[in-house]
Amino acid sequence: MKVKPKKYLGQHFLNDLSIAQKIADTLSFNGYKKVLEIGPGMGVLTNNLLKKPVEVFVIEIDSESVNYLKKHFNILPENIIEADVLKYDFKNIFGDEQFAITGNFPYNISTQIVFKLLQCRDMIPEFTGMFQKEVAQRICVKEGTKTYGILSVLVQAFYKADYLFTVSPEVFTPPPKVNSGVLRLKRKNNFILPCDEKLFFKVVKTAFQQRRKTLRNSLKTLDLSDNLKANTIFDKRPEHLSVESFVNLAHIIEKDKIKI
Repeated sequence: MKVKPKKYLGQHFLNDLSIAQKIADTLSFNGYKKVLEIGPGMGVLTNNLLKKPVEVFVIEIDSESVNYLKKHFNILPENIIEADVLKYDFKNIFGDEQFAITGNFPYNISTQIVFKLLQCRDMIPEFTGMFQKEVAQRICVKEGTKTYGILSVLVQAFYKADYLFTVSPEVFTPPPKVNSGVLRLKRKNNFILPCDEKLFFKVVKTAFQQRRKTLRNSLKTLDLSDNLKANTIFDKRPEHLSVESFVNLAHIIEKDKIKI
């Protein structure tokens, strides 16, 4: 019995065993004893993870895939979670333990998975996996490019991001219309920002919503003082600010609002 990929779930099943091995090998297994695989499908990647020195958990929304995994992976039944990862509380499985995430992520929810990672960053020291190539590159790119944006800044504020390798469409069933890319995110040792983190998120998102404008114009809605807006940093467009500059920007805005 094989599972039929479902278009509405964005399923593209990996059928190349060597690629599955390479993805499993992207994890360092340092600083955690448990790994959560998102969207295992028929378990091609899972099979490689089970050979590693960690306890493996999988989360899958497709009941047909869940039934397949229960039948073919006798070691896993207690660790198979049938749920929508975007709505699932990781503390249900891991409590306060550290764990890593990996997977061949459905393209239609891949960026939402990254935002979920950011919400749970205190629990997740390492994150690896496969995205649409352009999305993976966007997460890892540095300032000064047109693809640098909200995802790039927010992820790199807390994680070191590395684009590892490209995967061609023919290793999937069905083959997607684009190339895929595998990345690795390693949480920074000091991942607590020296500014109001909610304000930091707001500044980054607001700035890139009008990325062609200077910060002086795009951040008007934050009701900044005239004195602060005279700072030369507001002459720049968001794509030219490094992650550290965005953190500094949030810090000076925070101080400005306290004065007001």
